[in-house]
Amino acid sequence: MSIDTGSPVGGRPAPAVDPHRSLHSESGALRGELPGRSTNPLVRVVGLAGLEFEKPDLARAEQFLLDFGFVVADRTPAAVWLRGRWEASSCVVVRRGSRPRFLGAAFAAGARGDLDRLARTFDTTVVPYAGGHAVRLTDPSGIPVRVVHGAPVLAALGQRDPLPLNVGTHTARTNQPQRPPRRAAEVERLGHVVLGTTKFRRTLDWYLDTLGLIVSDFLYLDGQRTRGPTMAFIRCDLGSLPTDHHTLAIALQPATGYVHSAYQLTDLDEVAAGGEYLRERGYRHSWGIGRHVQGSQIFDYWRDRDGLMFEHYTDGDLFDSSVEPGWAPMSASGLAQWGPKATRDFLGTNDPTVVLHAVKALADVGNEVDLTTLRRLVTAMSS
Repeated sequence: MSIDTGSPVGGRPAPAVDPHRSLHSESGALRGELPGRSTNPLVRVVGLAGLEFEKPDLARAEQFLLDFGFVVADRTPAAVWLRGRWEASSCVVVRRGSRPRFLGAAFAAGARGDLDRLARTFDTTVVPYAGGHAVRLTDPSGIPVRVVHGAPVLAALGQRDPLPLNVGTHTARTNQPQRPPRRAAEVERLGHVVLGTTKFRRTLDWYLDTLGLIVSDFLYLDGQRTRGPTMAFIRCDLGSLPTDHHTLAIALQPATGYVHSAYQLTDLDEVAAGGEYLRERGYRHSWGIGRHVQGSQIFDYWRDRDGLMFEHYTDGDLFDSSVEPGWAPMSASGLAQWGPKATRDFLGTNDPTVVLHAVKALADVGNEVDLTTLRRLVTAMSS
């Protein structure tokens, strides 16, 4: 392991102020509830390295991603690699395929030896990947996961600085009008991915025990806290080094798969102006602009031509490993501190396949979606 985070339980100084205890989050854990971290994870990944998608029309997929704010890093007849402005590897890969779908996430290993450890444990092999190496795994939901190391890093690109703001008595601008450009946003980096699953607890435990991720916030169904959480916002454990509030979020849902992915922009004006650019080009707006509760990001959600959801965000929370999970009830109104009401499009309640997924989930004895839970999920997403 390249990062010594110390003991994952005990011996950690408590934060002076519980960052969860506020208007928007009820409490920390009660006695006996999930700690939100493994006592002895197999490895500790250090970041989210990239996402892969499959699309039948590469040109159309690429155009949306360019309009969203990415830069093409490489292109072949079979795939296109896209990147943000910061120094990093490509963060989105779109491969030509028969239908639009999510092909999985790649997490960055802290050391090459982590790949060997994972390969031995899961009886697989380390393979070449994107100029480095990777281990291909599958989480308990059936979603592909790669753990990668050694991919070449692309040099940073130029981007605009955050706009100077006149705030209260602090005047950063004099004789200088504010004119943010109307153009495609400048994506800085990949922030997180959100996945739905019918096997929430097994999937959560797998990410904590296998990849060493730790929980920042749990959500539970109102009136069912004793059954455990139904959503978790999960970050990397980098010890004393602050990292994104969540790199991965997983939620109990009637269908398993991709929900959305999120990409950081420099400031609020970039989010707003980038959204107007997408609107002018006829893309479907899903929800925003607002500020989240869990993670605090200023957000704006859009869908590509195939209906996949992508988020612009700025000003997200950073936690180090000392912060224990917060616990709050799940509700549509609890998703944002301010902003418009969460839309049916964002919540997925306008999807005509929801009923079919629900029926299938109820018929599958191997998942965690029973009739009571399904009813409470519907109630939570309409409250």
